[in-house]
Amino acid sequence: MNEKNIALLIDVDNVSAKYVKSIFDELNAFGTVSIRRIYGNWKRTYGWDEEILLEYSIQPIQQFDYTKGKNATDMAMVIDAMDMLYSHNIDVFCIVTSDSDFTKLAMRLRESQAYVIGMGESKTPLALTKACNKFVHLDLIAADEPKIEALVENRHHPKIQEIAESNVTPISQIQESILDMIAEADYVSLGQVGSSLGKLYTDFDVRNYGYTKLNVFIREEFSKVYIDEKDGTVYVKMKNDVDFITVKNEIIEMITRSGGVVENLSKIHDALKTMHHHFNIQDYGFSRFSSFLRSIDEIAVDGNKVKLRTKNKRRI
Repeated sequence: MNEKNIALLIDVDNVSAKYVKSIFDELNAFGTVSIRRIYGNWKRTYGWDEEILLEYSIQPIQQFDYTKGKNATDMAMVIDAMDMLYSHNIDVFCIVTSDSDFTKLAMRLRESQAYVIGMGESKTPLALTKACNKFVHLDLIAADEPKIEALVENRHHPKIQEIAESNVTPISQIQESILDMIAEADYVSLGQVGSSLGKLYTDFDVRNYGYTKLNVFIREEFSKVYIDEKDGTVYVKMKNDVDFITVKNEIIEMITRSGGVVENLSKIHDALKTMHHHFNIQDYGFSRFSSFLRSIDEIAVDGNKVKLRTKNKRRI
C-alpha cells in the first residue's frame, strides 16, 4: 500500500503526545500523510503542545465542550472524516483514539472502500480494533517501551501482566490459527503466515509481544511448530510429536514383516509419513533419513537397503 494518500485524525482526549513519533513511523509505511488534524479542547492538551504540533505539521482543531457530558470532539472528527471521504482523494484514514465511540465511523469508512488504520492503547475495546482494517497498539510498539524478550523469565513482571490483561489478541489464539493453517497444507511459508494472521486479527503485530521479527516470534513462542528454510524460502512446519523409541520400534516391525530386509529405505520413510503426517527427521536431530536409520542399533543400512541385524531377525 505504497504512496497512498492518508488522512490522520487524532483525538487529543484519548491519546498521549508521547506516541507522536510512533504514529508517523507507522504511517510512513503506508504512504503520504497529506491531512494531519488533531481535535480537542485545548484547555486540556495532554502534552500536545505547540512545539510538537509545529514539528509534525499537525493542524489543531479547537472544540469547546458546548454541553456537559457531550463530546464535541467526537462529532467534529466524524463530520470531518465524512467530508474528506467525499471531497478529498483519501485512500487511508488513520483514527488515533482509544475511544470505542469511533467504531461506527471506522465501519462506515470501510463500507465506502476506504482503508482504516486505528491507533490507540492496548486498553482499546475490541469493537473498535476489529472495525479497522488494521489496529496498532501504540503503548506496545513505542520505541521507549521495554521489550518482552528481556522479561520472559519473569512472567509476573508488571509489563507482562499489562499485556495479559489488555485487549491484544492472546498468543494461544494465534497458535491455534497457525496450527490450522499448517494442518491444511502440512507447511506454509512464513510470509503466508504473516499475511493470514494480519487478515484474521486486525491488531496483529509481533511488536505487541516484544519481538521485531515474525520468525523469532514463532520460534520462541510456539513449541509445536518450527522454522525451516528451503531454496531461499522460509517455511513454518509442524513438529512431530512421536518419540524416537516409538518410531524405532515401528521401523523394526516393518522390516520384520518384510522378512528382515527392505530393499529401498524410501519405503520406510513413506510408511512413517503415512502413519505420522508430520514426521520429520529434523525433529530428532538428523538431516538425512539414512543417518537417522543408522542411529538405530538393531538395523543395518547398505546403500538403499535396510535390514535387521542377525540377532534381531524375529518378530518384535
